[in-house]
Amino acid sequence: MNYEGKIKPGHAADAELSTVDAIGHPLVEAEEQDRRGRRRIWIIVAVVLAAVVGIWFLLHKGGSDAGSAPAAQIPVVSVTVPGRSTVAGEITATGSLAARRAMPVGSVGEGGEVREVRVEPGDWVSQGQVLAVIDRSVQAQAAASQAAQVEVAAADARIAQTNLDRGLKLVDRGFISKADIDRLTATRDAANARVQVARATLAQLRAQNARLNIVAPAAGLVLERNVELGQVVSGGSGVLFRLAKGGEMELLANLSEDDLAKLSVGVEAKVTPVGSGRSFTGQVWQISPVIDATNRQGTARIALSYDPALRPGGFASAVIESGAVVAPMLPESAIQNDSKGSFVYVVDADGRAHRRPVRTGLVTANGITVTSGLNGTEKVVLRAGGFLNDGDKVKTRLVAAGK
Repeated sequence: MNYEGKIKPGHAADAELSTVDAIGHPLVEAEEQDRRGRRRIWIIVAVVLAAVVGIWFLLHKGGSDAGSAPAAQIPVVSVTVPGRSTVAGEITATGSLAARRAMPVGSVGEGGEVREVRVEPGDWVSQGQVLAVIDRSVQAQAAASQAAQVEVAAADARIAQTNLDRGLKLVDRGFISKADIDRLTATRDAANARVQVARATLAQLRAQNARLNIVAPAAGLVLERNVELGQVVSGGSGVLFRLAKGGEMELLANLSEDDLAKLSVGVEAKVTPVGSGRSFTGQVWQISPVIDATNRQGTARIALSYDPALRPGGFASAVIESGAVVAPMLPESAIQNDSKGSFVYVVDADGRAHRRPVRTGLVTANGITVTSGLNGTEKVVLRAGGFLNDGDKVKTRLVAAGK
């Protein structure tokens, strides 16, 4: 059949559309497939989103039904009932070790050349023991000369006494007058006085010679030696030896004004020198009556018995007893702080957390004591207090005190 004969003039556009439709039928079919593909993609995305929402809902629902959704939002907090504990008060301090009674020893005599040094640092000495020998050759001769002068004076005194005795026998016979007896008596008395002066001078020289040697003023431990053989020493030579009386040591513990006010003489302290790994028991024997105006600190002196590990000048720490208190104790995590001060959260019988201001006291390894604000019977939030607000509803999980 000849279709071209049916196309009339003036209908060229319709003929073209018919021709496009007939030729473009495969194009229409491709567009339909594209639309179906896009619908399939949107369906898959919707299913995936629905699955994600469902999983999220199941995870946050926690296995509860729809009616309990508000309860699932209530946080669970750990609480404890602290009770009241007896806590031994402790004050921690640091300071330097020193000899409790340091004895500086120098030359107290005329001085001279050192001929012998008999002790070394670390030696124990007794009272009066010679630490160093000073040359005394010149002083010894002076003492010998004075001893001879004593003999001369004694001889003169004996002659004067003999003359007086003779005069007393002659005065009765009238050969001499009483005035002569008076002169003989004065001569005898003067001679005896010269004997006493000579003997005193001799004793003085001998005492000076004895002071030439440097001796220990008391028993103790030699800490320093600042003199060598052949050195010339005198009264201005300074400290030649330094001793610790009885070997006793002490810790000069630096403490604040508040801590000093809590101490009393006689309380026990544990002192640990740096590097020794050992602790030594001592007692506070003196508390400084003066506070340093620059750092607001004072000194507590802790007496210690001798031990080789206690070296003067070394650094040490001390834990000093300061009495006992009875109060609730909480871990540091339970106590919050802000501009208004310290506070805790207490859970009431209705399960609501309330802010409670408190005052803290002693800080120990086991926790912090609460001196006011709690009586020990409350349920106190242990952790997560920083995420709570006053009046929040909470679920509690009781934890034993001290855990």
